[in-house]
Amino acid sequence: MAGLLAVWGPGLLVMLADTDAGSLITAAQSGSEWGYRMILPELVLIPVLYVVQEMTVRLGILTNKGHGALIRETFGRQWALLAALPLFASGVGALFTEYAGIAGVGELMGVPRTLTVPVAAAFLIGVAMTGSYRRAERIGIALGLAELVFIPAVAMAHPSLSAIGRELGHLPLGNSSYVFLLAANVGAVIMPWMVFYQQGAVLDKGLKPGNIPSERRDTAVGAGLTQLIMIAVVLTFAATVGRSHLGVKLHTVTEMSSALRPFLGAIGAKVLLGTAVLGAALVAALVASLAGAWGIAEVFGWTHSLNERPDRNTAKFYLTYALAHVLGATIVLLSLNLVNVVIDVEVMNALLLPIVLGFLLVLEARALPSEYRMRGPRRFITTTLCLVVVAFGLYLVPATLGWV
Repeated sequence: MAGLLAVWGPGLLVMLADTDAGSLITAAQSGSEWGYRMILPELVLIPVLYVVQEMTVRLGILTNKGHGALIRETFGRQWALLAALPLFASGVGALFTEYAGIAGVGELMGVPRTLTVPVAAAFLIGVAMTGSYRRAERIGIALGLAELVFIPAVAMAHPSLSAIGRELGHLPLGNSSYVFLLAANVGAVIMPWMVFYQQGAVLDKGLKPGNIPSERRDTAVGAGLTQLIMIAVVLTFAATVGRSHLGVKLHTVTEMSSALRPFLGAIGAKVLLGTAVLGAALVAALVASLAGAWGIAEVFGWTHSLNERPDRNTAKFYLTYALAHVLGATIVLLSLNLVNVVIDVEVMNALLLPIVLGFLLVLEARALPSEYRMRGPRRFITTTLCLVVVAFGLYLVPATLGWV
């Protein structure tokens, strides 16, 4: 086990962060509105997650550089800024959504956001400043594993196997509402900060070329686990809310809890949603903020290792990390127009996908030793999957902005 933990972690952690508070709400909406019809797309997303993040493993380990530093070295500082500054904005946007989820969990339990949000921010800032990447990683994984509470919830919900069989292959692609929700699932499967995080994490963990096979397995297991959680959420809501109130809209933690209350009881619904969403929000906030801080530090050449405690050399990196949390938490505490901010974050992530995945594919083809590059069918399949993710992400933009 010790040998496994010495290598595994970056892939599992980034995948658990991918199933953030917003993703859980999206999965709940998928189950309540469309029953079991979103299960097959969730399964198909497993290889999409894997092929994209596997590229970051090879790039980080074989070049010994983070994603921002590699872009700067290959294309120049201006291109690196183009990738890193919007990444920081996306990271802060992600932090807003996670802190909004934390605030929602607190309010569900009767605790005001003026208490939950500052405490969560202080905790997450403290986690990164312990002087140990491995400690921060293990804390993050422990938080993310709270999402697994949805696995026993599936058994409690008693999904119909016959209904799953009937609906599994029935994808109503002619229905615009279903396609929009499908795009929300696909477009959110690769967040820009995920690429920066895992490439930086394998460096901070000190992984070497001989660790690539193990880290690939770490990434594959993480991809399967995160989608298992998404499917568990779909099943839970499809078997309960979707069975009795098919089509109901769920946008907040409180609405999700209220929808499950008749089936799990008031306490059961609160504990289930509170545990899962709080764990998901905390791990995603940790990963997104680290990715943004790493990206900015790499572009400007700052010292940026979690294995070094805050001091004069690492001050800029840690200040950037802390500032991201302060901004995200402040937006939630000020109770600004939350709906508009969420929309802006979704649109920004969708518009960043072509940039992030474009850089990733070009770097894989140019920055790696030739024997480690993709070729033939593998390159074609990976490129195609990336283009599908980009297309679905961009599909969300006009609909989200109300242009259609």
